[in-house]
Amino acid sequence: MPPNPPKPRIAKPGLVWRRARQTGEWIPYHRTYWTEGGKERRREIRLDWKGDPQELDRLYWEARAGLHERQVKPVAYSWRECVIAWRSDTLAQGKLKPATKAQYRREMDAICEANGGKDMRRTTRQGVRSSLAKLAETPRKAARRAQIISLLWNYARKELDWPLGENPAEGLGRYKPAREYLPWPRWMVDQLGTAPRSVQIAAELIIGTGQRPTAAITMRRSQFRGDEMTVRDEKGERDLVVYCPKRLRAFVEDLAVTGQHLLAKNLSEPVGYNAVEKAFRAWRKGLGPEAEPYSLHGLRKLAIIELAEADATDAQIQAVTGQSAEMVAYYRAKADRFALSRAAQQRRE
Repeated sequence: MPPNPPKPRIAKPGLVWRRARQTGEWIPYHRTYWTEGGKERRREIRLDWKGDPQELDRLYWEARAGLHERQVKPVAYSWRECVIAWRSDTLAQGKLKPATKAQYRREMDAICEANGGKDMRRTTRQGVRSSLAKLAETPRKAARRAQIISLLWNYARKELDWPLGENPAEGLGRYKPAREYLPWPRWMVDQLGTAPRSVQIAAELIIGTGQRPTAAITMRRSQFRGDEMTVRDEKGERDLVVYCPKRLRAFVEDLAVTGQHLLAKNLSEPVGYNAVEKAFRAWRKGLGPEAEPYSLHGLRKLAIIELAEADATDAQIQAVTGQSAEMVAYYRAKADRFALSRAAQQRRE
């Protein structure tokens, strides 16, 4: 015989309790009535409350508002359906490199999280502009978001034949750096001792390797072997073996081992760039407004200047940092200008 528990003493308008024959448990349903074609209709929705009164209350009011998952009809032409279709279309992805695919996936996941169930046809240019404005402090990310919105929109309209109008992201979010990446001044480098540990480690790796911040932050211990280190050429998607300077070698050796990566989130994963960037921004804010123009990317430019001041040739600087000849020449000029001005001013002293 099934157990015979007492009926829960929870009563609400439209809430009906029914006892399951096999288990004997009491199951709540939300019941609604309406008239259609002169006939009274009735619908009941089972509320999976799991014996929790608070969960029952949430599900009840959700159903009362017509928002229960069994009441909400799937939205046609949704962003999520478009993303699923694009990811399943190998021809649409063409010859995208793995790194680019991963980047697209992150942006599409963010779009689905915020608007996955929404009808693309209701998207407005004003709405896209408003969402990009929230990323104003990270213009590159805003540009990528606009790019992915535009890509999905054009795919849905041209490949899926969805009834969409003009692309609402067309021409929005174009990345135009307000200023160049400024190399850090010496006073700011000297303040690194007050920075969070993650920022200190990231800074040493960026300056010592000359890599982009993302590549430096995700470096593994296995990339360091004596006076050699393996760095990642992100644009060329290849690994290069280069010389490891003594200072960086000593710094790496002194770091506590907490995982495979120098900046370890756990045993197998690195701390993400966004986490380090967030910590850096908070620290930079504490340094005052004079620190505002400088970013983590500026440390890479500082590496060029330090190498130039050490009389390294352009080819040698390129071998270390992987920067283009034009970029090396641009920042070398800054180093030369400082060296020349110092020599000139010292003549007066």
